[in-house]
Amino acid sequence: MPDIATATAALTRLAAAPQGPGDTLRVVLLVSMVGGALLAWFLLRGYRQGESADEPGGRPADTAARGASEDAGDANA
Repeated sequence: MPDIATATAALTRLAAAPQGPGDTLRVVLLVSMVGGALLAWFLLRGYRQGESADEPGGRPADTAARGASEDAGDANA
């Protein structure tokens, strides 16, 4: 019959051993989720509609081009 104290000591050592890549996997998942959110924000911000030169991030060159085509009939514009 096996010694109970030896078996208990062996099971205690196994229970105290590290249980795999838990912390590393959590960090990798967290960084990838934050990176995915930042990538989505970066890609989607280029698809905004209805921007004007007055708004932050507006495109004055596009606004100026539209204004020039609208005033093409007016020589003093």
